[in-house]
Amino acid sequence: MGRGVAWGLAVMMPLAFLGLFFAYPVATLVGRGFVTDGALDLGGFAEVLGAPRTWRVVWHTLSQAALGTVIAVVLGVPGAYVLYRRTFPGRRVVRALVAVPFVLPSVVVGVAFRALLAPSGPLGFLGLDRTFPAIVAALVFFNYGLVVRMVGTVWERLDPRTEQAARALGASPLRAALTVTLPALVPAIASAAALVFLFCATAFALVLVLGGSRYATVEVEIWLQTTQFLDLRTASVLSVVQLVVVGLALVVSGRARRGRERALALVESSRATAPLRLVRRDGQAASPLDVGAAAVTAAVVALVALPLATMLVRSLRHDGAWTLRHYANLATTGDRALTVSVWEATANSLRIAVDATVIAVVIGMTLALVLSRRPASRTGRRALGALDAVVMLPLGVSAVTVGFGFLIALDRPPLDLRSSLVLVPIAQAMVAIPLVVRAVLPVLRAIDPRLRQAAATLGAGAGRVLLTVDGPLVLRSLGLAVGFAFAVSLGEFGATSFLSRPDRPTLPVVIFRLLGRPGDGNYGMALAASVVLAVMVGAVMTTAERLRPLGSGEV
Repeated sequence: MGRGVAWGLAVMMPLAFLGLFFAYPVATLVGRGFVTDGALDLGGFAEVLGAPRTWRVVWHTLSQAALGTVIAVVLGVPGAYVLYRRTFPGRRVVRALVAVPFVLPSVVVGVAFRALLAPSGPLGFLGLDRTFPAIVAALVFFNYGLVVRMVGTVWERLDPRTEQAARALGASPLRAALTVTLPALVPAIASAAALVFLFCATAFALVLVLGGSRYATVEVEIWLQTTQFLDLRTASVLSVVQLVVVGLALVVSGRARRGRERALALVESSRATAPLRLVRRDGQAASPLDVGAAAVTAAVVALVALPLATMLVRSLRHDGAWTLRHYANLATTGDRALTVSVWEATANSLRIAVDATVIAVVIGMTLALVLSRRPASRTGRRALGALDAVVMLPLGVSAVTVGFGFLIALDRPPLDLRSSLVLVPIAQAMVAIPLVVRAVLPVLRAIDPRLRQAAATLGAGAGRVLLTVDGPLVLRSLGLAVGFAFAVSLGEFGATSFLSRPDRPTLPVVIFRLLGRPGDGNYGMALAASVVLAVMVGAVMTTAERLRPLGSGEV
């Protein structure tokens, strides 16, 4: 009985938190758009869905997400082969480099591409600044590392004997890869593609910085309708449209992930990797597959490094000379663009990120513990599957919808939190909780249930089994969970742009304000502040990577 109560609390407490601070604000905002004079009015659907601009926005969302996903997957699979199936000097450094863009705040990615593609930038001659191709390129830059990691960590541990058997029967390396290895990787590739599509379809700050209203996506249009026009009806309809798209992406991702977990026979990574062969040596011919994949990967890695290097260089230049002027100006409020200095905003971001990380880790690890169970009944398994999908929803639902929903839902007793300092950490924790779950859950699911059964047979109670069997392995994944939560909180912009107080802005909000003000001084400060934010996030994730558990390949 006590065990049942404990598991009941473990389920109900996170669900109550998500219901109060996610479902309730989102439902309140969506409901406001469909209620007129206290009565249900669904005429907004016909009005909004009949407007040409709505379909133009939907087309921009789907087209940029589809193109970004296809290109990221096509380029990411060769990268996964080189970085996870082959060994070469400096492989760890290259892995870290391609992983940096995914953990960077989207505001920083937007600033980096503006610095690269602006008329005065290295690629300004291409005329791509504020164009659709620039947005797609930035989305690929942002998600390339995700594809490489999700596919690569499976490929690294894929049993090589099946491919070796095909080679022994006369198949060339390329044919063996296409007919044996690639089909085995389809579940991992599909899972990565579904998540990339999800991130591309819900991109906000990146599209806002690079495209503005001209190439507005559903996410950007929700922001424009709520902040510029106060049109809750249009925002509500668009939120419903986005929920449908997100729901479909999550269903595909969940099925692909379950297929990967069931279908693959994995081995230790050291058994599946081999040296990268690019030249003839020791009597062995260079592998055409290695040469082709390495060439594609090298070109992509160079393109990944270019925006970051350009942003850094331009933050150190002023009037054609090298200077630290923009960094010195971070102690000021700029050219009347800010209410606080950038360093004060940085301190605010760090304090808020600590609070959000604590909330996300406590809720996320509790949910991961529940989701790792293996119920004997089909009903129990279906219930856990539904809970897994619900937990992932905050990752795909518009952060703008969540933020504005907070303002209109939590503004009266007993939940009058509109002026409270806890509102921003809670909103940021909503985005971080799914990532914490994804970081911890694979480790818990990998535990052999016979270990728990043996501990129970020896007289250990349920609590002691959790502490002695699950506990040590969970602690191994704690570093990665904390790193993801802290990095996401530092870079969150969508909900924070609604909720942060003028006297307590976060660093991404300050960067966006600087970009919106004319003047080379403000733009230079935005570049310098973006470099500071990128270094902070990179340091957090580098530390977390050193603490991640062996064999953990989930995101």
